[in-house]
Amino acid sequence: MRKQQRPRRYVNQQLLTLLAPLFRYSLTRDAYVLRLVGSHVGPVLRVNRRRRRSAAYAGPERRTA
Repeated sequence: MRKQQRPRRYVNQQLLTLLAPLFRYSLTRDAYVLRLVGSHVGPVLRVNRRRRRSAAYAGPERRTA
């Protein structure tokens, strides 16, 4: 049994839709894993819901106050 978690890879929803026949959703991991062998080997995929970075802050510098 593996004690260290496999790293999650963030992919967009369209790619997961294309890979749906190969992956299943695991409630315990809150991620998608390979069918049949995903509980032991293979990638662990999550939907990329992280926001893109916004434009650089143009206001006054407040951290050195």
